[in-house]
Amino acid sequence: MSKIWRIIDIIKWAEKYFSQNNINNPRLEIEWLLRSILKCNKLDIYLRFEEPLNRKQLNILKEWVKRRVNNNEPLQYITESCEFYGRRFIVNPKVLIPRQETERLIDIAIEKTKSVEGPEIIDIGTGSGCIASTLALELPKSKVFGIDISLDAIQIAKKNKSRLLLNNVFFNVMDILIDIPVKVYDVLISNPPYVSQIEIDSLSKEVKAFEPHIALTDFCDGLTFYNRLAEIGKEILKLNGWIILEVGLDDHPNKVYSIFKNLNYSKVQLIKDYNGDNRVLIAQA
Repeated sequence: MSKIWRIIDIIKWAEKYFSQNNINNPRLEIEWLLRSILKCNKLDIYLRFEEPLNRKQLNILKEWVKRRVNNNEPLQYITESCEFYGRRFIVNPKVLIPRQETERLIDIAIEKTKSVEGPEIIDIGTGSGCIASTLALELPKSKVFGIDISLDAIQIAKKNKSRLLLNNVFFNVMDILIDIPVKVYDVLISNPPYVSQIEIDSLSKEVKAFEPHIALTDFCDGLTFYNRLAEIGKEILKLNGWIILEVGLDDHPNKVYSIFKNLNYSKVQLIKDYNGDNRVLIAQA
């Protein structure tokens, strides 16, 4: 890469190179890498496309492209950042990469707390803290508590909290399968590990090789956390408080629905994501 490489040259080269190496959405991928190196947004890339990268920037980019193509390493771990609900969050292989479908949980939580002055919310299995911090930002009068069994995850969540200058979100280590929070909340929200042990092998290499298995699977039938949350939900929710949970695909949503129905929660409902799949369960205590 000794010749002058302008942003536009890199985009053209990478589109071809990524395509040849079976990387989906090559244009989006190179844009993401460039945005991370140049610390700018997508529009800036195209306003600056005649601008050359310096040697240091080129070396970083070269290394990142190699990791992406040779190892199938997720872009978000390479750049240590991801987007969620229109904001950037720090991520690393100690936490799951937030998915777009999880944003649906935020919309529902905002809607369910419309009439609550200063809602108190608990996010169980908070990971990077993207759900908890987003709710703290979208509901500035709320208090949000994020818990996770992983100290590494909690440290990432706290970094995101300080980057976003938040003072209404609080993170702590807790194993929800053993301990019960002492407070009561208006909303219990969670994207728990729901991949069953059997399904782990069918995950894409990108997910299986890089994302933390403790955040993906319960190493059982994919229902452990739903059983536990249904069991303790009424204890830690205020009267008419809401449970809002992400669920898996296929028959997983119906199994989770049965768990909450059988424990006599009211208003149990499966809600579709923007692809038309049942991906969120809500229930009222």
